[in-house]
Amino acid sequence: MPGDLPSAVLFACTMNAIRSPMAEALMRHFHGRHVWVRSVGVHKGLLDPFAVSVMDEIGIDITRHHATSFDELEDTSFDLVISLSPEAQHHAVEMTRAMACEVEFWNTLDPSMIEGSRETRLSVYRQVRDQLSRHILQRFPVVATAV
Repeated sequence: MPGDLPSAVLFACTMNAIRSPMAEALMRHFHGRHVWVRSVGVHKGLLDPFAVSVMDEIGIDITRHHATSFDELEDTSFDLVISLSPEAQHHAVEMTRAMACEVEFWNTLDPSMIEGSRETRLSVYRQVRDQLSRHILQRFPVVATAV
């Protein structure tokens, strides 16, 4: 249900190198300590430098991110798993088969598949970042609190 804030969210993609680290950082940026958030990949990749650059452009540092695979998850106490690639969706469904956990599929372009100049590629990474940001804010709106 849109607007409900889960206590623990796992973002999953194929390599845990671009999409899921960006989503994890955005969720943490918008909802801070209200939600325990992690990211994972079907395979363990290396953090993509273009992802680091486009997140840095909006003031979010993801340089400390260390890619993790589903097999390396130590804690699976998530209320919600959001998969960002078809391969991750398959693994999320398998992982949660015997868990009281929701799974959502937000099919998200892998920007590393786009070729071209540095600026062309960065533009696609920005589009993915902005799409994830919009989706997170639509699904989990930030509620202003009175000070």
